[in-house]
Amino acid sequence: MSNFKEFTKGIIKENPVLVLLLGTCPTLALTTQVSNAIGMGLATTFVLVCSNLVISLLRKFIPDAVRLPCFIVIIAGFVTLVDFLLAGFAPWLYDALGVFLSLITVNCIVLGRAEMFACKNKPLPAVMDGLGMGTGFTLALVIMATIREILGSGSWLGLQIPFIEPIGIFTMSAGGFFTFGIVIALASKLSKKSPPKNMGCAGCPNAANCAGRLDAETDLKGCVE
Repeated sequence: MSNFKEFTKGIIKENPVLVLLLGTCPTLALTTQVSNAIGMGLATTFVLVCSNLVISLLRKFIPDAVRLPCFIVIIAGFVTLVDFLLAGFAPWLYDALGVFLSLITVNCIVLGRAEMFACKNKPLPAVMDGLGMGTGFTLALVIMATIREILGSGSWLGLQIPFIEPIGIFTMSAGGFFTFGIVIALASKLSKKSPPKNMGCAGCPNAANCAGRLDAETDLKGCVE
């Protein structure tokens, strides 16, 4: 892929939240307000880009036996940096994000891009991949937060919107799951992604990358065994 395609794939086609369904915990917990969504998205994007860059630069020096621990240490270092910066310069956002800020370290999006892409590619594509995935993550959070804040609080970015009667359920867990489902459905429609027709290994979109993949003729019973 070109570097531009590496960037754009994470926005819609391979959006980490709406297509790959990763990072759903902060997505559901922090999207009651747009300000929280923007802050979490930017923090995660910073960690994604920086960790992808460092891991790509060190990919030939990190032994396979300690690959994942090294990735986690690198990611945790950038998360700690973001933690200190927000605590010092944006304490209100630091308090709003709470424990979810530290949990970026084990966010499946960040660790997944390090394992699946950054450690196998050169620095520039790795940076573009991280930037694209971070942008897609931020976009998904902002879309969800916009819907939930407008309908649940009658405001947007803290500004009250006239003639809107707040529906409290949208600020609760049930409203988060409902909004999440609607946004996922719209994203699937835009990306023209449909469920696989076959449920065995042959119908899996990741079958080509699976070390234990089976031929299309192998039945589901053999796959389970």
